[in-house]
This record gives sequence, C-alpha cells and structure tokens, in this order.
Amino acid sequence: MNELVIISGKGGTGKSSIAASFASMAKNKVIADCDVDAPDLHLLLRPEVEKEEDFHGGWIARIDAQKCTQCGECTQLCRFQAISGSYEIDESRCEGCGVCAEFCPCMAIEMERKITARKYISKTTYGPFVHGRLAFAEGNSGKLVSAIKEDARRIAKENGYPLIIIDGSPGIGCPVIASLAGSKAALCVTEPTVAGLHDLKRIFELTRHFRINTLACVNKYDVSEEITAVIEQFCKGHDITMVGTIPYDPDTVKAQINAMSVVEYSRGRASREIRNIWDRVSELM
Repeated sequence: MNELVIISGKGGTGKSSIAASFASMAKNKVIADCDVDAPDLHLLLRPEVEKEEDFHGGWIARIDAQKCTQCGECTQLCRFQAISGSYEIDESRCEGCGVCAEFCPCMAIEMERKITARKYISKTTYGPFVHGRLAFAEGNSGKLVSAIKEDARRIAKENGYPLIIIDGSPGIGCPVIASLAGSKAALCVTEPTVAGLHDLKRIFELTRHFRINTLACVNKYDVSEEITAVIEQFCKGHDITMVGTIPYDPDTVKAQINAMSVVEYSRGRASREIRNIWDRVSELM
C-alpha cells in the first residue's frame, strides 16, 4: 500500500487544493485530512458523514468534594494555575499532567480521559474520506493524526485500495511527523519566495531524517521565476524530485469559491499543470 503525504512549510501554499485535485483524479484510494488543527479539505470534497466518534486525546483532573479537605497542596503544586480557590478545576488551564492527583494527601483527585476532538469517516464522490477536528485550544494533534491514518489504512486494506492520499499539516511539528510516519513519499508544496525556500529546506531535513522519498512543486511559480530557479537548483542538489511548477491562475480562487477542485472547475493553466504533476507523481509512486 502506498501513502502519499502532501505537506508544506506553512499554510496557504495551495496544499489542500492540490490534495483535492489528486483525490478527484486518482482511482481506488482513501483520502485522509491530517491537518486536524485547521481542516479544510472537507470544503472541497463535500463529504457525507457515515460514522463519527469522540476522540480522547488527553486527561483532566477531577476533585471529589466529599474527600477534599481544602489543604491547598494541589494549588501550590499546579504550575498551570488550573485549580481555583474554591477547589474546582479550570478545564481550559488543566494540562492533565496528574501532579495534583499524585500528591493529594487525601486522594481526592482523580484523572479522567478527556474528549479533545471528533473523528469522522465519510463517503464522497471520490472515495472514502477520513478526517477529524480538534476542539478549541486542545493539543495532542499528533495522536489524532495517527488515529486518522489507522482508520484510513484499515479502510484501504478492507477495500483492496493501493493508495492513501494524505493532506498533511503545515510546518515540521508533531502532526507533520505523525502524517509522514510510514509513508512512501511526500510532496512538498512551496512558493517562490525567500520564506518558501526556507520552509522547503526545513521540510526536507525532516523527510530526509525519516528516509522518505521527497518530491516538490512550486505553486504560483511565475510570481518570481528567479526564486523558482533557486528552488529548482536546491532540489537538484539535494535529491528532491521536482515534479512541476504551477502558474498563478485566477481559476484556482474561483474553484475554491465554488467548492470544487481546480481540475474539476477549469481546464486552465493551473489545472493542466496539476494534471501533469499527478501523472509524474503516479509514475514515481
């Protein structure tokens, strides 16, 4: 089974637009949105949710008022100031570290599993779609990403699908590492800016560390063909396969407004190049 992760150094590079376009062209695949902090692939795929469930990604303290003697030990130990003067837990501050429960002299505090997200399995016109959304201000997004990938792999195996297309998170943090784990190839979407080149270098350090085949494409390359040439030279010198350069095209924005992938909405310049990129990626996969 092949897993293609589409990632970028920052948000707004066109990563999800390309993922949606690939999803509309690929056959026999499962689609997964692992950008759980700010998911938006569902806006283009228009899924019909078949199954949803709570995701327990952390812990939270609970004080038993019947046992609590209000000795103040927990308020002194809690570095997050999550325990009020009335000995109640402020859920927005509690990090679930368990220190208060461990050292409570009267064993009045217990740790409970905390719902931090919702996880969904949906159907689309393009195939099965697994996605999720973190609750406000929650962390542990890497755990949620891993759970989404497990579901995607199970569905692919059950249906005999050879490919999973993953819309990964931007950056190089925990959810990106979870998105990349076990994948065969990563497509890095970058922009022709100094920041875009910098972010591509950071992403490459990550994919090289995990020995993942790294591909790259430059979106809106004609905004600065000079920097695009520098990016291409960097890729050539670091064994990164450049699979294409996508021109700026107003049809991309129009496609998003109409909740469609670029290749479905238009036969314009960007659409044609994304199709070419998919052909190259398919051959390399």
